[in-house]
Amino acid sequence: MAEKTPEPSRTTPEASEETKAPEEAPSREETAVRSGRIDPMAILWTFGKCLTALLPVYLAGYYRVSTSLVVFGLMVYSGWKHTREAKEARLKAAIQSLGEDQESSSASVAKRDLPAWVNFPDVEKVEWLNKVIQQAWPYIGQYLEKLLTESIAPSLRASSSHLQTLSFTKVDFGDKPMKVVGVKAHTENEKGQILLDVYISYVGNAEINVEVKRYFCKAGVKGIQLHGMMRVILEPLIGNVPIVGAVTMFFIRRPKLEINWTGLTNLLDIPGLDVMSDAKIMDAIASFLVLPNRLTVPLVPDLHVAQLRCPLPRGVVRIHLLEAENLAAKDNYVKGVMAGMSDPYALIRVGPQSFKSRHQDNTSSPKWGEMYEVIVHEVPGQELEVEVYDKDPDKDDFLGRTKMDLGIVRKARVIDEWFTLKDTDTGRVHLKLEWLTLEDNTERLEQVLKRNESVLSKTADPPSAAILAVYLDKAEALPMKKANKDPSPMVQLSVRDVTRESRTCWDTVNPQWEDAFTFFIQDPHKQDVDIQVKDNDRVQSLGSLSIPLSRLLSCPQLSLNEWFNLDQSGPDSRIHINTVLRVLWMDEHAVASSLLSSDPGSAAKRGASLPKHASPDPSFATEGVLRIHLLEGQNLVPKDNLMGGMVKGKSDPYVTINVGGNTFKSLVIKENLNPTWNEMYEVVMTDLPGQDVSLEVLDKDMDMKDDFMGRLKIKLSDIIKAQHIDEWFTLNDVKRGRIHLALEWLPRVTQSDKLQQVLLYQAKSSYLNKAVPAAALLFVYLEAAHDLPLKKSGKEPKVGAELVLGGTSYKTTVCDRTSSPQWNEAFHFLVRDPKKQELIVKLSHCWDFPLGSVVIPVKELLSQPDLLLDQWLNLDGASPESQVLLRAQLKILCPKVTESFKEHSETPALPKTSIRESKPEAESVQKSSEPLVPVTITSSVTAPEEKESRKVPEAPKTPETPKPLETPKAPETPKAPEAPKAPEVISQADVLPQHTSPDPSFSTEGVLRIHLLEAENLIAKDNLMGGMVKGKSDPYVKINVEGTTFKSHVIKENLNPTWNEMYELVLASKPSSEVNVELFDKDIDKDDFLGRFRVSLSEVVQAQYIDQWFTLNDVKHGRLHLVLEWVPTVTQPDKLQHALQLKSIQSYQNKASPSAALLFILVERAHALPLKKSGKEPKAGAELVLGATSYKTKVCDRSTSPQWHEAFNFLVHDPSKDMLVIKLSSGWDQPMGSLVLPMRELLSQPELLLDRWLSLDGALPESQILLRAQLKVLNSKMASLMALGAGPVLSNKQAATTGQIKISLSHQKKLAVVVHGCRSLVSSSKEGLDTYVSLILLPDKNKATKRKTAVKKKDLEPEFNERFEFDLSVDDARQRVLSVCLKHSSSFMSRDKDVIGQLQIDLAQVDLLSGVTQWFDLKEENN
Repeated sequence: MAEKTPEPSRTTPEASEETKAPEEAPSREETAVRSGRIDPMAILWTFGKCLTALLPVYLAGYYRVSTSLVVFGLMVYSGWKHTREAKEARLKAAIQSLGEDQESSSASVAKRDLPAWVNFPDVEKVEWLNKVIQQAWPYIGQYLEKLLTESIAPSLRASSSHLQTLSFTKVDFGDKPMKVVGVKAHTENEKGQILLDVYISYVGNAEINVEVKRYFCKAGVKGIQLHGMMRVILEPLIGNVPIVGAVTMFFIRRPKLEINWTGLTNLLDIPGLDVMSDAKIMDAIASFLVLPNRLTVPLVPDLHVAQLRCPLPRGVVRIHLLEAENLAAKDNYVKGVMAGMSDPYALIRVGPQSFKSRHQDNTSSPKWGEMYEVIVHEVPGQELEVEVYDKDPDKDDFLGRTKMDLGIVRKARVIDEWFTLKDTDTGRVHLKLEWLTLEDNTERLEQVLKRNESVLSKTADPPSAAILAVYLDKAEALPMKKANKDPSPMVQLSVRDVTRESRTCWDTVNPQWEDAFTFFIQDPHKQDVDIQVKDNDRVQSLGSLSIPLSRLLSCPQLSLNEWFNLDQSGPDSRIHINTVLRVLWMDEHAVASSLLSSDPGSAAKRGASLPKHASPDPSFATEGVLRIHLLEGQNLVPKDNLMGGMVKGKSDPYVTINVGGNTFKSLVIKENLNPTWNEMYEVVMTDLPGQDVSLEVLDKDMDMKDDFMGRLKIKLSDIIKAQHIDEWFTLNDVKRGRIHLALEWLPRVTQSDKLQQVLLYQAKSSYLNKAVPAAALLFVYLEAAHDLPLKKSGKEPKVGAELVLGGTSYKTTVCDRTSSPQWNEAFHFLVRDPKKQELIVKLSHCWDFPLGSVVIPVKELLSQPDLLLDQWLNLDGASPESQVLLRAQLKILCPKVTESFKEHSETPALPKTSIRESKPEAESVQKSSEPLVPVTITSSVTAPEEKESRKVPEAPKTPETPKPLETPKAPETPKAPEAPKAPEVISQADVLPQHTSPDPSFSTEGVLRIHLLEAENLIAKDNLMGGMVKGKSDPYVKINVEGTTFKSHVIKENLNPTWNEMYELVLASKPSSEVNVELFDKDIDKDDFLGRFRVSLSEVVQAQYIDQWFTLNDVKHGRLHLVLEWVPTVTQPDKLQHALQLKSIQSYQNKASPSAALLFILVERAHALPLKKSGKEPKAGAELVLGATSYKTKVCDRSTSPQWHEAFNFLVHDPSKDMLVIKLSSGWDQPMGSLVLPMRELLSQPELLLDRWLSLDGALPESQILLRAQLKVLNSKMASLMALGAGPVLSNKQAATTGQIKISLSHQKKLAVVVHGCRSLVSSSKEGLDTYVSLILLPDKNKATKRKTAVKKKDLEPEFNERFEFDLSVDDARQRVLSVCLKHSSSFMSRDKDVIGQLQIDLAQVDLLSGVTQWFDLKEENN
């Protein structure tokens, strides 16, 4: 077949002008000769030229000019003319050669580089876009510079330790912008998206310099060239500005990329990059731009970017590389005298996915028998490329290649063909290609597993039965790194031996990755996906998770989208993951023969093996129906003023509702500020995020523009989440007014027995706009037709299809000339009565020449399994073999109100629930004899209404003992003599739950109590004289439990310190982590390591109580005395006194007070909160405070009935005194009410549990909050042991005192401290000690609070008698602690004997006004 040459529209205007510029117009003589007739004008023109030529000769003779001068002039003219003619000839030849080159190159591009489905007239020039890009290029460069320096540079520095000093020193994208050569807009794509192919060409003078300071290396880029076709997808399409939710860009095939490097030799000398080459770097950059890598730019908030960046694949292609034959011989011997064979192997590529077969030695007809599987993301567009090479020791020889668009495989299902190799003289390769569709159910899984057992392949990987898509969203509350630093988390996902890594989120405990990954699964029953959250160093684990894939098999649509708690992580650490499993299915009965076969009888074969069923997109039949019931308005703003505004009038209100690109307009209610519309609208929509329901109220005017009366906006996602919303909505941007709406996202079912209930509800519904509720939603997928009749002229038709149901009709695209057109288009219809309506599909040539039709009564679908019809249907009015393949899916729309209708009951008298009885207004135009809609809508979303329309339960008088919210009874409906009872009208107060619904894990936590006592025989780290003199250490302890770190005090210069400190932590009842204990020596610069050990929390929980000396690891010697207690919780109030005794028996140096109980709080919701001062509903949040601990809930969207469902816990030290305070506010700034709950009230409750509605102080009388408070007493074993005198014992008590010191304390205008003297000092020196006393007022350690006495030489009972004053008031002094230290003034050689003894005096315990003089015991510096 002749090659198709580019059409003239592909030639640019510039090229056309250049081509035509050198061509001269034909002369008049030539025109006359060509025409074969005498032209008088041509004769006159010839005479004029001769006269002009002879005129210079005449003038030369007339003026007697020398003959030689004339001859010289003629010679100059002749030479000039000859030169000009030669130059023109060369120029014409060059232009002709250039034109031929352009034609051949454009033909080559059209034939080779562009895919087969690109038709040149479809590619449009967009010069206007290039002008826009040229003007915006400087600002695009600024954005790219920011992207390089702020995003890419940190990622490069973190990717390798050798690149930690990398930085971009210059980023300049130049003044040459990118150009868009052409744009092709696809029309055969999914609904809700726009598909564009953008052909780009960038030859830029960008200059980017990078420096790695560590290796003194500078390199850069000076000039980039990029040419290729980039696909741009605009999705999802939404009904609000900016219309497009996100823009996704990628290259289907690798673009042509050329980079002019500067200093590349220096860059490749860096360790870690020395294994790379220029070609490898170019390959890496180019492959990053190709599928499955996508660049997604969200344009609206709350968009699932991960699902757009990596959507579910279109399918999977299983490639069987069978054999090849007649390959070229490349292995020659004796310098080509003896011909040999080849050692062939094949390279298979689909985008960045590549496979390499085994090579066969010395053969031209290799038999591989290997199987590979590739994921297909975009069809048409993605290509399969097979290249065959001859294996050689030095450089492999090329043996040929072949390409195929995978869109052909999708249509044919299976292709088993010999493909001739191109770019070579001989050879062909045998491939079998199978298209596997993605099934969202397990009906065929066992069949797939059984079939895969029979698939033979010489590759190591067996055939896959499914694919797993993992959408990694985000994590929360990850544990901190060591030294209490924020981690930089990344995630490793593993399925068997395949591991993929996410990107790194830097310095955060709440990372958001929004990444997606795909895995092949051989058997979902046996495989797991393992998830490891690690720091960016890949060493420190931040948590782990394992999900058995068998769990997905029981989930709806094989999808699991939820939060998972992380193991071996923090107590609140969790990760949000969406896992989607799809079974790989190939319908062998629907397989078509190869479309590439050259057999003359291939058309007959294709007709015999047409696919039996349609293959719609996975998004087919996923739309839903939003039903909007506009009921009434109230207290609207008057706009019709009389007498120049002196007399207030009313308004003529009407409502416009815009949703999903559809606009609905209500009737106009004349002169009414409290109108009742009672109108219903329905719209079919996708559940994509970013969509809103926009409503505006306007006043109808006759002469001028309609007046604005308010607006409101409701998120579609909120409606879908709630399913039903029946609420009064306050109008925005006006002073007052509200609208009553009932919004319902209708559930869709495929159960035909539900239809009768829906039709019964439909018959009893009545609306003023005469709308009839739809009973079902019909989805139609029109795939193809077969053997359609030819036109009368004998040509094949250009076929289009029109689908009609009731008053709704759709038209498909018109296909190119063929008798077997393919549309692959989907449509939907709202069906009022499936028992009566019919779907008509009419096929025609260009909408004027009928080709056949088919009529499908919708009632026939009711008898089909799952209400689904998917088959070929014969066409009426066409040839006998003419058929059309379509898929019709009916789904019944079941509003919640239909639950009260019984299928076989007689027609019930529905309750006529008037919306609201508004007062009659004068001269009201609205009159109707029809009743309002008898629809009973129950909603979990409540809103404030007038007291007349709803009874609000009375609030209890005292907040300490609130009564539960009473449920008002609905008015009884009169009974008919023989009719069944009518369903009761459920008011909004009735649906309020009386109790909370906590998670099963609520109040299951326990308390870990850690008692740090002492250490023994620690290593001395403070050496003197360069290590010649051994010193001591200044030890302290760090204890880390599930991300929480406790740090003890520092004990100065002591190898046997005593801390006596206690810590408490609330943990899950089944902790899986460890208690990590580390000891350090405090130094000025860097603390020295003294040892570590670990204790498993599971052992502590099992043993309940551990009192043990633990040997320190990673050091020579040392051990630590620690008491670990898992304190169980009980709900017996008589155990409380026993728990409080521990507080009075035991004291700790860190001033810790043992908790007596654990309080669990579940804040579920609030009800009837007051509006803000502006009249808007509040954004309510709750703050819970108990003692020094406080928590805040999330801030809900605007509502007077917010729902939180959040749980908290508090450690309670004294339940008889502590109180819980809950404060509600709007946005944390405007108070909405509060509640005080004394803990002692829980002690009188059964099981110490309070679960009910409680009234709020400082709010409306009906304002209440629903919460659950569970108090659990800590049943401590340590308290029992301490009461018996058998608690933990300190081994270092023998070194308690080293003498006594006499001090006087008093306050008269100033704090006065008198140091009298010391006695009974302990010393190993026979000559005595050189002593002095140092005083410090803690916690301030500065010159103003430090004092010291004079030194007393060689005296074991020194007398100082020195007075010191501190300028402090009595109140300030009582908040201080006086630290007294007796020291020995010695040389640095005896540093270990400087401190003789010390003590601390809490001045709050001293009667300073009366004065105190007392002997105090001095102790060693060990506590």
